[in-house]
Amino acid sequence: LEDPRFPPIIDSELLFKIYETYLAEIGPTDPIIILDEVQKVHDWERFARYLLESRKQRVIVTGSSSKVLDSEVSDILTGRHVDIEVTPLALREILDFNDIELDDLKLFKERNIIQKIFFDYCIWGGFPEVVLSGSEVVKKELLNTYFHDILIKDVVKRFNISDIPKLESLAHLYITQISDLISFNKLKDRLKMSLDTIENYSKYMEKARLFFFLDKFDWSRWKQIRSQKKVYVSDIGFHTLKGFKFSENRGKVMENIVAIELMRKRSDGFELYYWRDYQDHEIDFVVKKGNRIEKLIQVTSVSSIEDVNMREHRSLLIGKKMTDCHDLIIITDDAEGEVEMKDARIRLVPLWKWLLEG
Repeated sequence: LEDPRFPPIIDSELLFKIYETYLAEIGPTDPIIILDEVQKVHDWERFARYLLESRKQRVIVTGSSSKVLDSEVSDILTGRHVDIEVTPLALREILDFNDIELDDLKLFKERNIIQKIFFDYCIWGGFPEVVLSGSEVVKKELLNTYFHDILIKDVVKRFNISDIPKLESLAHLYITQISDLISFNKLKDRLKMSLDTIENYSKYMEKARLFFFLDKFDWSRWKQIRSQKKVYVSDIGFHTLKGFKFSENRGKVMENIVAIELMRKRSDGFELYYWRDYQDHEIDFVVKKGNRIEKLIQVTSVSSIEDVNMREHRSLLIGKKMTDCHDLIIITDDAEGEVEMKDARIRLVPLWKWLLEG
């Protein structure tokens, strides 16, 4: 639907005409109808529902905007759709691009190659064109285009935002503070914006898959909602685009990459939180499924078991006691092994290896 021969504004009536012409001219027996970039068509849901209900045909709907997955669309097509969200490439998929098979022998023999690809991933992220480009200049141009398109097309135009500079200021602030705790109340004073504007702009950017936010874990849902949030960017390449270096911000970048991977692996009933107590003991990720805490995960940039801070251990032990979770993990730069402490076993695994686990 991006063909320049189409008029600037497309509605479902035009789709009906194209479809009827297609049937008359081609006469397919059992077609699969693919609607690409469908968010550009006003009232496309009516056409899709017609194909499903009246013509009993299979329909694939794709779009770059989060509006395609909007709850309003889900209501219209209730019981008639399966949502598949396509994200930037995971490290495992990037290795597939480089024809590297993932078995124990390959991991041992090609460790240096894998770590080089992993290092690039920590800098440039996982957008396919960015991954495939060999030029840093082109990588930055692509990332800049993606960032601008998401902000303008998927946020400004969709939600009718008039004060673009304020939106850009908030987006830039979030880029600078990845993996940090944020308070909307404090941001409104810092950015001279109302609390409602901060909350709405943040929600819009999350809907557009530019950032995502984690609540603090608490058994009380009310306390979760009222807590400070942690902010993460959807692709780490955007962090690099704004001038930040992996080597200078290693721990925060590693944590953001872990957050991206955990969100990518989410399934029904999956919930992700951080946790912190009044003594500043903190657990980076609390993985919850149903009423059960499945994993407690810390992220640290240390390279040896001896360098792991006792505070990391203590936080996990407190979390274990609070949640009765026994799967305790510290994701590291390069340290690997197990630590036995007070009826608890803590597994240490390098980030690149953890990203390649099933």
